[in-house]
Amino acid sequence: MEENLKRLNKFIGETGFCSRREADKLIDEKRVTVNGSVAEMGTKVSPDDEVRIDGKLIVEKHEKMVYLAFNKPVGIECTTNLEVRNNIVDYINYPKRIFPIGRLDKASEGLIFMTNDGDIVNKILRARNNHEKEYTVTVNKPITERFIQRMGNGVPILDTVTRKCKVEQISKNTFKIILTQGLNRQIRRMCEYLGYEVTALKRIRIINISLDVPVGRYRDLTDAEIKELNQLIAPSSKTEEASLPKPETPRRSATINRNDPKFRRRNN
Repeated sequence: MEENLKRLNKFIGETGFCSRREADKLIDEKRVTVNGSVAEMGTKVSPDDEVRIDGKLIVEKHEKMVYLAFNKPVGIECTTNLEVRNNIVDYINYPKRIFPIGRLDKASEGLIFMTNDGDIVNKILRARNNHEKEYTVTVNKPITERFIQRMGNGVPILDTVTRKCKVEQISKNTFKIILTQGLNRQIRRMCEYLGYEVTALKRIRIINISLDVPVGRYRDLTDAEIKELNQLIAPSSKTEEASLPKPETPRRSATINRNDPKFRRRNN
């Protein structure tokens, strides 16, 4: 029986209702019930259990997953909250329920994935998985060699120092940067720390998928792209524990020499 059980957030994600991360939020807000009882974090369910969100029955689906590459325009909010003006879901108006993988600032544009596959969302978003995201960035004044070096070596923001990354100048005021982490407004904060203001920011690649559609348009990922993407993220952990630091292995105690004078002084 145990093999038929799956975590509640995974079950919800696989229905296409929302991502697993959003499912965790719904569970935390006590909006999910299992067989009439309010669910708790870590709850596991079987195919025979009745799962409801805000009273609505959630049914496990076995339909083809949707994977879109969308070129988000400036001004569109990466949220599934339909009450937010200019939200990404209403803008795309896709016939199936889909949600974005990650975010792009309202003031930024470029590539973002849209899907109904909560499993792939979880794997891509894990910070420890080191997946590459590439951007072109325009700033308000000429770029210097020192600026490029400092951006690449790491900048102190948000009580940490950003990971080393690849940075390349491509024109007087524009550079390309490849990140493997996703701190809040990371590029803008890095530039601000170094005395620059971002005037335009576009994401042009996520892992193996490059931006190749006009602003405001989307396309389906090809079978070959999806296959390669799954291969590249295969080592990624999908568990909650993946985002936590691994516990340190306790150090083995040093062998005590009871004839050592220091030992005798401490124990007398």
